[in-house]
Amino acid sequence: MPAPAEGARSDRTGSTRRQFLLGGAVAGVGAAAAIGVDYALNRQDTPAPTPTTPMNGDEVVPFFGVHQAGIDTPAQAHGLFLGLDLLATTDREGLTRLLRILTDDAARLTQGTPALADSEPELAMAPARLTVTFGFGPGLVARAAGTGPSWLAPLPAFTVDRLQPEFSDGDLLLQIAGDDPLTVAHAARMLLKDTRSFTSLRWSQNGFRRAYGTERPGTTMRNLFGQVDGTTNPLPGTKGFDAVVWSDDGWLAGGTGAVIRRIRMDLDKWDRLDRSGREASVGRNLVNGAPLTGQKEFDEPDFAATTAIGFPVIPQFAHIRRARGEDGEQIFRRAYNYDERPAGSSVSESGLIFVSFQADVDRQFTPMQRRLDELDLLNEWTTPIGSAVFAVPPGCREGGFIGETLLA
Repeated sequence: MPAPAEGARSDRTGSTRRQFLLGGAVAGVGAAAAIGVDYALNRQDTPAPTPTTPMNGDEVVPFFGVHQAGIDTPAQAHGLFLGLDLLATTDREGLTRLLRILTDDAARLTQGTPALADSEPELAMAPARLTVTFGFGPGLVARAAGTGPSWLAPLPAFTVDRLQPEFSDGDLLLQIAGDDPLTVAHAARMLLKDTRSFTSLRWSQNGFRRAYGTERPGTTMRNLFGQVDGTTNPLPGTKGFDAVVWSDDGWLAGGTGAVIRRIRMDLDKWDRLDRSGREASVGRNLVNGAPLTGQKEFDEPDFAATTAIGFPVIPQFAHIRRARGEDGEQIFRRAYNYDERPAGSSVSESGLIFVSFQADVDRQFTPMQRRLDELDLLNEWTTPIGSAVFAVPPGCREGGFIGETLLA
């Protein structure tokens, strides 16, 4: 490596902090890498950027706060969901070290700053609205010698489920989302590198929405059936949203509950259904998402309306009718599509990474899922193949760490 230019900094503070966070586990090569990064970021011969219109990649979502980012944040184009299992050797003290390290990594990366000892710092410089959201499974809470909410457990068995262990459960959730796939991939690599002494990777699920700028902000996403998905969501920043999403229970106060369901969609079979059948199965017009009894997407559906011969306009088996619950049975959907290599003669291996946030999974999500399990025509074309439940702790202040309300 060429000698540093005169006046270049040689600051070892970052390396020292990483040694502290790891309990002295990082030395030698890690310290050298930190110095190399510092030198690379401070070269005097790098051309100054030409002033331009702000780039999409420059957009930053604050990391610190009362709530974790990535919940009420407008959904980004790319989402990566990682389910991790704690190693048998990871005790409460190790868990605290792990969460301190991951919090430090996430706080840096989401602001466009390389993680400590980042070997590819250039990949961290376009945050592109990157968020990292942490969730705790029942195993992690038990390892922390804490008491979780009563709903923190696998969901009840549903008749439509065909769950696969490689997409289900887990001790620690990392939800990594951003508008640039390279940013997301780099953040995931940095975070996973720092979990290797504490966890093993149980599952990984990669999803997408429309690319940034394709649609106006606030447009409801569409799934790969062509349906709008999430019309009835409460609006972030409102009292209704707060009541649906944020918990006020013990160490989870300011946090929420997350349900992640991997739902395989049989697009080959869906192709054989005509348009009227598709709309009847959902209860909405495909062109704009309006209920079959309305004109616009957000019109209130009239479930009592009947046709000229007395049949319900919105059929009894329609998804929007079955998903509609009593007061309090609301959730906030933040789903992503997936599309992977098909097998055999199938044209696609596609579906939905269904993600919902709610303060109480038992009270808000489970009754809705029971109704869908009993009678929802979409079950003809969808199969849940993965399921996991996590408690998402509150955010933290600068200098704190995610999970401190449980571990402090």
